[in-house]
Parts: sequence; C-alpha cells; structure tokens
Amino acid sequence: MALSAAAPSDLLKKGLKRYPETLAKEEIGVSSSCLYSEVEAAVEACVAAQTAFAIQPWSVRRSIVNEIREVCGELAEDFALWAYSETGRGDYMDKVVKQRLSAEKTPGPEDLGCKSMTGDEGLTLIEYAPYGVIGAVTPVTNPTATIIHNTICMVSSGNGIVFNAHPAAVCCTNRVVAVVNEIVKKNGGPDSLVCAIAEPTIETGQLLLNHPKTAANLVTGGPAVVKAALKSGKKCFCAGPGNPPVVVDETADLKEAAKAIVEGASFDNNMICSDEKEVFVVNQVYDQLLEQFRKAGAYIATSEEIKTLEKAVLKEHPGTFTHGQVNVPFVGQSAKYILSTVLGKEEAKDAEAKDAEDRTRLIIAPVEDGHPFVYTELLMPILPVVSVPSFEEAVACAVKAEHGYRHTASIYSTDVQRITRMGRTVNTSIFCVNGNHLTGLAAGGEGYTSFSITGYTGEGMTRPRTFVRERRIVFVGSLNFS
Repeated sequence: MALSAAAPSDLLKKGLKRYPETLAKEEIGVSSSCLYSEVEAAVEACVAAQTAFAIQPWSVRRSIVNEIREVCGELAEDFALWAYSETGRGDYMDKVVKQRLSAEKTPGPEDLGCKSMTGDEGLTLIEYAPYGVIGAVTPVTNPTATIIHNTICMVSSGNGIVFNAHPAAVCCTNRVVAVVNEIVKKNGGPDSLVCAIAEPTIETGQLLLNHPKTAANLVTGGPAVVKAALKSGKKCFCAGPGNPPVVVDETADLKEAAKAIVEGASFDNNMICSDEKEVFVVNQVYDQLLEQFRKAGAYIATSEEIKTLEKAVLKEHPGTFTHGQVNVPFVGQSAKYILSTVLGKEEAKDAEAKDAEDRTRLIIAPVEDGHPFVYTELLMPILPVVSVPSFEEAVACAVKAEHGYRHTASIYSTDVQRITRMGRTVNTSIFCVNGNHLTGLAAGGEGYTSFSITGYTGEGMTRPRTFVRERRIVFVGSLNFS
C-alpha cells in the first residue's frame, strides 16, 4: 500500500480508518517526488523551492496551512495508525489525539505580524523574515505529529524544511511529508518546500545538520542529537529530553490530582517528553495519594515488584541520583504489557475504580528519592512516587530530578505562594498548576500546541514566530501621519 503522489482529496477518499492490528508493518511504503536519496539533492531542491516561496503572496501560505489543518485532521487516524504500526510503541487512540491537536492548535501565519513606531523622525517597521532552509531531525517517539507541527510552523514563517526521520519511524514520517508536499503543490507552493531523506541514517542526519546551505537546525530528540546539532555552529532550535517532575502538597485535592496525573503520565504510554515522569508528595498525604492513584485505575507495585521492574526496564543499576540507561524494547509499551511480561500479572483492576478505564494504564512505583526511576526518563507508563517531609524538600527534589532541562513541571496545591515559589524555582518552559501536563500542550488547557519544545536552547513552545529573523525597516522623515 505505497503512497503515491496523489492529490489530498484522493488521499481523503481512501479512508483507511482501520485499527492498527489490521495493518502489517511491511505495508507502509512511500513513493513521492519530495523524497531524496541524497542529502545534497534534498537541500538543493528545498533551497530552490524556498527561494521561490519567499516571494509568493501571503495568501499562498494561508491556503496551504488551512488545507494542512483540514487534511491532517481528516487523516489523523491514518497517521496514528502508520506511526503505531511501524514503531510498535505508544497508544493508538492517544496518537489520534496528538495528530488532531497538532493540526488544529499549531499557530499559523496569523502568529506573525508587523510592529510600527512613529514619531517626529519618521516611521520604523519591525517585520519578520524567514531563515531559509531548516534542517530537521525528528524522533521515533512522536514522529507524525511532529511533522505536522513543524511543517505548519515552517510554511507559516516562509521557510523550507528538510526532514531526516528517525530510522525506526522512517515510513510513517515520510508518508506524512509526502501528504504535506502534495498539499503545498496543490495550493500553488513549490515542490519540495517540505521534503525528506528517503532512507535516513545517523550519517545523513549529520550531513544535513552541517550542510552549508541550511540556515538553521531544528532537532527533536535525545541528548545525542542535540549535541550533534549544536556542534554545527549554526542557529539551533533543540527540543531535547525532559524528566518532568510533579509536586503534590497537603493542600491539594488528592482525588483530582491522582486522576489528572494518571491521565497525563499514561498518555501515549508516557512517550511524550512533557509527560509526568516522577512525583514528589508531602508525606502527610502520601498514603492518601497512593490510595487515590489506585482508585483512579493505577497499579501500585510492591517493593519486590519494583526490584523486578528495575532489572527488566533498565540495562544496569546506575546507582542513586543517577540517570540510567533504558532497555529500549520496553519504551512506549503499555502497562498491561509490562505487568504481564515482567511481573507475570494480569491487569489488577480494583473494584472501587468505577471511574477508571477498563484497562490499567499506569504502574505506580513508590520509591525513595535517588532511585534510578526518579532520575531516568523512562518513556514508559511506570511512575515513581517519592514521599518527602515538606513542600520545600519536594521542590528541591523536583529541581534536582528535572536535570536542568527547563522542560516541564507541575504542582497540585491551593497555596498561591507555594505555587509561585515552585514556578520561579523550577523555571521550566511549561509549568502546569492543578492540571496534568497535557494541558501545557493545549489539550484541556488554553493556548497553542507545540510538539517541539525547545527548553534546551530557550525558545520553549515553538511556533511560527520562533523560526523568523526580526528585521527593521526605517523611513526617515516620512510616513509619520500622526
């Protein structure tokens, strides 16, 4: 079922609304004019396309983005299916949510504008210009939604983009690139404004990041790819790792906190970097919070079970207060799978969990501070929970566990002073109060969506305005009408 260079309307007619188990991995193929075997050819094509696109009317940008939203929203189930089937990671229905969120809530050309300053000396305009061609490396954990978000941002800001997909997600990633490229062409844009490497590798990624004709780099992934991008000497937008902490104090609504945390930490089997990764709770409400987790449908692991889990999901014991190395086959797997394969258990559904789903989505691991689960971005639905003596200690532990990534953190509290104190101290790009981390992505929260959160380089939630250069145009002694 190879994807041809069909028009978006034809793609919509295909339907393909099927569940993931009905699609074999080998069925995911790609054939499109925007996929290149060589980095050099891809960059040259994108440079030519972006040069032409930069002088086209803004109406073309708006038309392209509007149809990307429409088509990608319609094909959300298919994109989720492709990603799930190829990578074997995450949760299919949660991936559908991610595709729609990316298509609907990523800002478009409206994010840009013009500032003006007038006075006796004339008129000064501040306008925004594109960088040119952006070299982008995308992750296996969130492949298709990242393409939608990045593409809307780049088209809106007038840039071209060349994608180097993670090798374990190349087919689903490049299929979405092919769909978007057809949308660009249909709406008057140039071919290969959005393009990709057909068979990406680490080597092609290095060539792309260091290519002399790319103006900047956008990477979404782990520490290694961030380090590689920064070595290029170019402007880099780096959405690196995260290990988002949660603090729960004694003033919190524990029932609502537990329910929200379970929803957030289990979303897409915890593969999003902004998902909750560890919880620090004031000890006077620790037992009550664990009970609320159980009632919310989570499985509470025993100390012996935690030791077994540790041996299975970590390649080795790294010691205390140290980031461990995750056993990759468990990344993005479901709580049900982990309970079954590691602990030999069927799902443990508590009779009181009336509001929970029919399946256990999260494993709670009560541990001491310093446990490797706390300091390792596990990317699976195992959530370490640590009891601490005070709110102050909880914040200190949260800052340490976050590793200075400046990514995401949250607090459950009704004390405004404490909320303010933690927000200032942890200083992350996303800070959620009395809501899970999905709200920070505008799922149940206000604002816009981003799936490239560049806390590492300081831009935070990326948007079209992130990927432009500010230009000043000065009219001296004229055009000052007031």
